[in-house]
Amino acid sequence: AAPSGAASCEDFAEFQEFLRVMRTIDDRIVHELNTTIPTASFVGKIDASQTCKELYQSLMDAHTSRERIIKNCIAQTSSVVKTLREEREKAQDNIALLKQLRKEQTKV
Repeated sequence: AAPSGAASCEDFAEFQEFLRVMRTIDDRIVHELNTTIPTASFVGKIDASQTCKELYQSLMDAHTSRERIIKNCIAQTSSVVKTLREEREKAQDNIALLKQLRKEQTKV
């Protein structure tokens, strides 16, 4: 399941960690499948079809959340890059501004 907090796009390492946490269901898919599909002794006790549907929905929800967060951060960072480019046009000799622009471009 996805963490409840919002992803911060400012700190790239923090953003990567947030995505890593959100990937937990994908990283544990073999375990999830093994616990979802009943063994022969539990076939009558567990509705495998419903359990598989729930697992599938969890995967789709996680993928949708990650995609939304990634696209949001790309949009935010692209906006910052656009603003920095405009500022850079006005102050071509500002080295600190150039460094910030390059840092944001690398993030995108």
